[in-house]
Amino acid sequence: MTHSKVIAAVRSSELSRDNAAALVEVCSAAGSVRVQVNISDEPVSSAMRIDQLDPPIVAVVTVWAADPGAVVTALESHLDGAIAAWEVTERTPLNPPIPADGTRVDALSNIAFLRRPVDLDRNEWLSRWLDDHTQVAIDTQSTFGYVQNVVERPLTDDTPVVDGIVEELFPMAAVSDIHAFYGSAGDQAELERRMTLMLNSIARFGADRDLDVVPTSRYDFDLGGRS
Repeated sequence: MTHSKVIAAVRSSELSRDNAAALVEVCSAAGSVRVQVNISDEPVSSAMRIDQLDPPIVAVVTVWAADPGAVVTALESHLDGAIAAWEVTERTPLNPPIPADGTRVDALSNIAFLRRPVDLDRNEWLSRWLDDHTQVAIDTQSTFGYVQNVVERPLTDDTPVVDGIVEELFPMAAVSDIHAFYGSAGDQAELERRMTLMLNSIARFGADRDLDVVPTSRYDFDLGGRS
């Protein structure tokens, strides 16, 4: 059976690691086979974030399910409607093994919500992002996990416009150390070189503006596999 991937942005403060198990049970009952919960919590509280949405995104719930609508309805009910959800197509340029037992992944998980500039058509935007930028991002940062999600359709009412969602996993030192973020090993010239390459690349597809960047802790729950 094919399972769709759904990403839901949570815009209320009700979700925490302590009550994530109850949310996972709700998703399981609605047919999810795997749940990923990302929470902007204390371990990443000093990391840089960018907020366009008001209220801001405080957590992200990702589910794999045969019936996306059923899971979204369950999430809306459980979280009092404080979500925006999208069905996405996933690409995994860097896909490390992640424990799926609900423990915290030892990483800063940055999730960015991208919006396509109006002067770029969708095909050109996707090409600049997925084809041109991907290797630049991998080469200039200390990421050990990198997932790109192309938004296919919104699944909630009045959903904010989002065209792509990116998750990048960094070592925890990247929360407070820019050299750890860019992998420049304390070399200022190398840091500046990497930052320049990265900033020039993201500017080509509009990811230098009009985006949300949410630093999170990541927790994964395997409910029976996925396909």
